[in-house]
Amino acid sequence: MKLLVCVSKTPDTTTKVSFTDGDTAFDTQGVQYIMNPYDEWYALVRALELKESAGGTVTIINVGTADNDAIIRKGLAIGADDAIRVDAAGGSAYFVAKQIAEQAKAGSYDMVFFGKETIDYNGSQIGAMVSEMLDMPFISYATKMDMAGNTATIARDIEGGQEIVEVDTPFVLSAAKGLAEQRIPNMRGIMQAKRKPLNVVPAVAVDEKASIVSYALPPAKSDCRYVDAENMDELVALLHGEAKVI
Repeated sequence: MKLLVCVSKTPDTTTKVSFTDGDTAFDTQGVQYIMNPYDEWYALVRALELKESAGGTVTIINVGTADNDAIIRKGLAIGADDAIRVDAAGGSAYFVAKQIAEQAKAGSYDMVFFGKETIDYNGSQIGAMVSEMLDMPFISYATKMDMAGNTATIARDIEGGQEIVEVDTPFVLSAAKGLAEQRIPNMRGIMQAKRKPLNVVPAVAVDEKASIVSYALPPAKSDCRYVDAENMDELVALLHGEAKVI
């Protein structure tokens, strides 16, 4: 079984967000980057579990520059067999999806894994786009998956409950919390990762469909207002007149 896991580089969750170039680009100055947690903890680990139980290979793919290699090597240290980096500075979700789809077609993978979203953009767009480009079924927000031969039984959370679906390979899946448990790379894995193949390939030409006009931060939170515990009339007036919650 050939498994492809798509991973992204995202700012650490403690990063202070700011913008540059007239609010059209994220300011990367001093930012610490990590592998997107949904890609690492759930998508990659579940793919590795499938390889360990049924055999096969796990390949990581990333769209980015050489600055992303450290993130990719971490995935190799956790257990992936090899990696592909599409050498591009990034672009729209459509651009990234096109790059992944081209490599997935060439590799004839049985499953393509994504995290349910990246923690910086929270778009949840690329998995669905790739499935359309590959003409494969797409199952989103998977929380559990069992395999029987080439058939997967997948649980996914929906409004007010849970949905169980069955799908035959090949398919595309986005992973949510519960699909697997995080793994920490050990020293042996870290040393092996240095020798595993990381193949850098050129990006394919894409006619971009969208471009960033600007970014903006949400309004700053106002200061806390304290009301004397004995002054219930003032509290009710504030909740009604300003907060508008009663």
